[in-house]
Amino acid sequence: MTYQSEFSASVTDPDRFWLKQSALVDWYEAPTTGVATDDLGIERWFPDGTLNTCFNAVDRHVASGRGDQVAIYYDSPVTNSKASISYRELLSRVAVFAGALAARGVGKGDRVVIYMPMVPEAAVAMLACARIGAIHSVVFGGFAANELAVRLEDATPKVVVTATCGVEVARVIPYLPIVNEAIDSVENKPSTVIVMERPQAGFDPVAGRDITWEAAVAAAEPADCVPVLATDPLYILYTSGTTGKPKGVVRDNGGHAVALTYSMNAVYDVDPGDVYWAASDIGWVVGHSYIVYAPLFAGCSTIMYEGKPVKTPDAGAFWRLIEEYRVKVLFAAPTAFRAVRKEDPEGQLFNDYDTTSLEALYLAGERLDPPTYHWLDTLTQLPIVDHWWQTETGWAIATNPRGLETLPPKPGSATVPTPGFKVEILDPEGRAMAAGEQGAVVIKRPLPPGCLPTVWGHHERFEQSYLNAYPGYYLSGDGGYLDEDGYLFIMGRTDDVINVAGHRLSTGTLEEVVAAHPAVAECAVIGAADDLKGQVPVGLVVLKDGVAMDLASLERELIADVRSQVGAVASFQRAFLLERLPKTRSGKILRATLRKIIDGEPYSVPSTIEDPAVLEEVAAVIT
Repeated sequence: MTYQSEFSASVTDPDRFWLKQSALVDWYEAPTTGVATDDLGIERWFPDGTLNTCFNAVDRHVASGRGDQVAIYYDSPVTNSKASISYRELLSRVAVFAGALAARGVGKGDRVVIYMPMVPEAAVAMLACARIGAIHSVVFGGFAANELAVRLEDATPKVVVTATCGVEVARVIPYLPIVNEAIDSVENKPSTVIVMERPQAGFDPVAGRDITWEAAVAAAEPADCVPVLATDPLYILYTSGTTGKPKGVVRDNGGHAVALTYSMNAVYDVDPGDVYWAASDIGWVVGHSYIVYAPLFAGCSTIMYEGKPVKTPDAGAFWRLIEEYRVKVLFAAPTAFRAVRKEDPEGQLFNDYDTTSLEALYLAGERLDPPTYHWLDTLTQLPIVDHWWQTETGWAIATNPRGLETLPPKPGSATVPTPGFKVEILDPEGRAMAAGEQGAVVIKRPLPPGCLPTVWGHHERFEQSYLNAYPGYYLSGDGGYLDEDGYLFIMGRTDDVINVAGHRLSTGTLEEVVAAHPAVAECAVIGAADDLKGQVPVGLVVLKDGVAMDLASLERELIADVRSQVGAVASFQRAFLLERLPKTRSGKILRATLRKIIDGEPYSVPSTIEDPAVLEEVAAVIT
């Protein structure tokens, strides 16, 4: 089918369309209903179907004769270790660990918090939970004790699965002091902590609570898959950057399995046996969807990479993995390639590796700025696919649907809405915006399978955050526009629009201009408070390695560029040179924190930050 016919079928009769796609997964009881409204007025997918997520990810491939194929490649330059795990071996390890969880009282509907580094055991723990109908909640390894504690308090797990430490390029992060402090501070304490021992950190167990991974599995019997309803929760994932009470995005079993299996071919154009790599972490939604679940649903080989795009050992790290594992599709955040470009501006290391297996690069997690797009396009001569999605949706809202039809790309655009997502642009009063006019990006309900049906334990918060602003629609929180060809342009969060003397300007538009300067590796444009104009844009700039340019010259040229391409109304007058930008571990720039620093307001160090020392560096430059 062409993209347009597929998309039209998905939004004209979503019930019929997704029932057809449900045949992509194996069911104990196949659904006869696509979508139905529950008692809370929320659309739920395949309500009369029963299945098991782990069976679809692992068991069925062994049963169909693919047991000897590699399921997971583990590559850890920070520990100098590698492993290849076949589907048959993965099944054995998952079944036994599921038995270890069951032996500690974990059953259907119980929660397990997983606080792990990027090691295969993390994926094993996730799949083991799914196998017995338990609900996992993965918390990024290294999160502060308070942030782990509020998640423990909200999810109330029976068991915590962790490791003695995480290993990064220049440091080892002991996990157990963090875990112990978090557990000590919560009222509902887990009964068991299962600890994977790593040689980089010791283990002083808490008597009666802690057990090593090795001891837990040695005493366990393999557990079979437990049938669950399609509408039963598979996992809870807390949105990054949460302060105070966390917002736990719930993912169900059935819709999730159908949507992700569908996406592997329709969105990424991969087939069983292909090597697919999402260069992310299991603590983020990308890691859930496209390191663990979707590649395994599709019978692919997935990669768990415990390293960075640079300094492990250099800016050729990604190209090395592509050559070694014959990667067909790579999915990463734009910030990863900005880091590569900063250290290797001419892309010389790319030519040191055989990357002929690679057919496309997919980028998401933040806006793909056109300069990074053009750099990758010129360097690799491959399709560069900017696709847009959220923790809440679990898969791409908009993409270039290469498995259906490859559409001409437009730099700065995530191309077109994915089948199932009826995207519209509305003004504050709920009126549709004309082509090219910016507004709130919303999705017509029902949301397709795979999207969140609620927030864990706080359904009213789900409705307030996502549904109430525009009745009949899901509010994405992003601003953007659809052009005359139906291409979607995401210009940033709606709170990233600044008001300069009554003129609303997207910081994304301004960043395009600043990032296009030949000396600039990456940048952020922040709205600073101004007594006269309300707000004025300020540029925060990181130069490419090896480029020497004084601030006065750079500032003068950037002012001229913005005036030429946006207009004098932008009032762009200030820039700062930084060594690096503060980012979350998933690569998003901490814009709200930067705004507070620029305005001289008090700020806290977000739990999601990659390196807290960067904020001190930024504050020293700006003040």
